[in-house]
Amino acid sequence: VPHVLDPNEHDVPFWEWTEREAHMPLSIETLEAEVLGLPPAERARLLEKLISSLDVDPCIEEAWAAEVERRNAEIEQGAVSTVPGPEVLARLKAEFQ
Repeated sequence: VPHVLDPNEHDVPFWEWTEREAHMPLSIETLEAEVLGLPPAERARLLEKLISSLDVDPCIEEAWAAEVERRNAEIEQGAVSTVPGPEVLARLKAEFQ
């Protein structure tokens, strides 16, 4: 049975573990606790890497690319008008209060 690291067994964060410790499996709970202890910028960087590592369906990516092109064309042709972000947020805030 592989040993699952317990955060109470270590007095250093996981990124400072030795080579032996780094190859031991972590429980999700231990990993979560360690990640939540990171500064916000580091958590954001890790989140971006995790999301980009997920398998992406090429059909979905192609559909989104086509949608982006369609929307950009509508804006450029004047078929639709844009609304500034702060105005959109104000409208949403008013609608949901």
